[in-house]
Amino acid sequence: MKLYRRLSVLLLSMLLALAVAPLAAGQSSGSQVTVLFTHDLHSHLLPAAGEDGEPYGGYARLMSAIRAQRQTYPDALLLDGGDFSMGTLFQTAYATSALELRAMGAMGYDVATFGNHDYDYRASGLTDMLRAALDSGDPLPAIVEANYLPPAQGEAGYDETAQGVWDAFADYGVADYVLLERGGVWFAVFGLMGTDAHASAPMSGMVLHDAQDTARRVVEQATADCLAQNGVEPVVVCLSHSGTDGGRGEDYELARAVEGIDLIVSGHTHTVLDRPIQVGETYIVSAGEYGRNLGRITLDWDGSGVRLDSYELIPIHAGLAEDGEVAAWIEGAKGEVEENYLSGFGLGFDQVLARNPYRFGSVDQLYADPREQTLGNLITDAYRWAAQRATGEPVDLAVTAAGVIRASLPQGEITVSDVFNMASLGIGADGVPGYPLVEAYLTGAELRTVLEIDASVAPMMPAARMCVSGAAYTFNTNRMLFNKVTQAHLIRPDGTLEEIEDDRLYRVVTGLYCVQMLGAVEDTSFGLLSVTPRTADGTPIPMEEIGDYILRDEQGNELKEWYAVASYLQEALGGEVDERYAQPEGRKSVYSSWNPVELLKNPNRFTLIALAVGLVVLGLVVLVVLLVTRRLRRGGGRRRLR
Repeated sequence: MKLYRRLSVLLLSMLLALAVAPLAAGQSSGSQVTVLFTHDLHSHLLPAAGEDGEPYGGYARLMSAIRAQRQTYPDALLLDGGDFSMGTLFQTAYATSALELRAMGAMGYDVATFGNHDYDYRASGLTDMLRAALDSGDPLPAIVEANYLPPAQGEAGYDETAQGVWDAFADYGVADYVLLERGGVWFAVFGLMGTDAHASAPMSGMVLHDAQDTARRVVEQATADCLAQNGVEPVVVCLSHSGTDGGRGEDYELARAVEGIDLIVSGHTHTVLDRPIQVGETYIVSAGEYGRNLGRITLDWDGSGVRLDSYELIPIHAGLAEDGEVAAWIEGAKGEVEENYLSGFGLGFDQVLARNPYRFGSVDQLYADPREQTLGNLITDAYRWAAQRATGEPVDLAVTAAGVIRASLPQGEITVSDVFNMASLGIGADGVPGYPLVEAYLTGAELRTVLEIDASVAPMMPAARMCVSGAAYTFNTNRMLFNKVTQAHLIRPDGTLEEIEDDRLYRVVTGLYCVQMLGAVEDTSFGLLSVTPRTADGTPIPMEEIGDYILRDEQGNELKEWYAVASYLQEALGGEVDERYAQPEGRKSVYSSWNPVELLKNPNRFTLIALAVGLVVLGLVVLVVLLVTRRLRRGGGRRRLR
């Protein structure tokens, strides 16, 4: 009996030791972990205007929500899924003051990753931003990026600029992943860039490595390192700037393909997920753009996997009190932007440029609705007017795409900040924030291709939805792909319509980013639609030389897209948006018809080829039917003779 009791005590001690071991390591089977998250903040330190005119977001209110959540979940991680910059006037200090990163550090963000727009100021701008952040001495979030990296020594594209990025990464501590402990639970957080995001960063200078292969490597390495250093497995979180699309998309495929990821914070597509997407043992979450919501997910963690406990999107609305410290910090940042950027244009941050009695559609409407949009009319009219004023030469067509229009213009007072937010992307060849306007010539046939991009490519690539000044065209959504446009004319200054001549050259003005994205449009159309910018004599312009065709003002400064609109509102419209922008003017007519005449009139080569192929296939089918029928008849005759 004594021996039995001793064995029982020994066995019980061993069981207790096994049960206590995870507790000693800080990870019991009853642990809960909470992650707070944002993504696609796009420099929106101040609130954005919603479609209903009500403001949402803003870092001061976001900070209040963060503080409230941390009272309930003191050990919560605060993470961001990329595109923390580029979208408002605050981005103009990106390379000199790193306002966005410093603001995130002040708000207590633990980790962030890069999005495609965080590379808008190119590799050199990224280097300058990281160094400015470090030089500030302010608290900063850790940054993780595993598959979107500068060319390494020995790789194509490696140069002094690439090495500068590597050096800045090393000094800041940018890494594939970080290990963090909160409330006794260890986390491994890593960052990824998606293929669509890479395609949207044509000037990044980075090399995209396969996201799924990279994720497998990082999950294995981070888990092994955490086990070796801390004796436990981590909760694995991926900050992925790849996106979801209706419950699918790149992050969905990532979760399907790679085991061991517990949570994906999904940025890039500005998705709002009211509940997480669960793919196997992985949860995918998104909270929307511009600080619209603060996301929170709480998970039960058993030391080897997670299970959803609760999930919430906390709206950052006007009724939420502002955090005083953050609000004061933002006011100081506004002063810095006025002094270091806007003073060069003779403008102030909140200066009113015009009064607008009309309601323009939202950016979402630009993406989703193929019909003519008055906001696009105003923007392209401004480009055309500014280009003609700068050069003294007429412009046949001005064009822009939905993907470069980042915000609508409000009803009521339109300020400098509003206009910049609308056209906030990029940096020019001069190193000054804001994409400039570019002029080039296109043949009439290529002009038609531009309009066909709107009709045929935009349904597959909504960012390519076109807005134009100087043309009127009609397309039938039911027609053959790449032959949807049925009519197209130029609108001359006196309002008359003019036929487009295929072999004639026409002067066209657009933004630099639109030109840079022509390759992506060609890829989306399977190489069937292409546009080649040309000089006045028809010579093709190599893409690397397009900077030579940037428009400049009388002082030789680049004519920025946003400044063209600001000048148009202030000078051409006299500070009052007139009634021509109250409703569409008939520049674009969209209809859907299955009438055979409507489907086949004015066919181009795509429709003719499709018809020829269809006729050949139909002929073959008829021939096969005739042969089979004849054989059956002969066989039936022989059977009757027997």
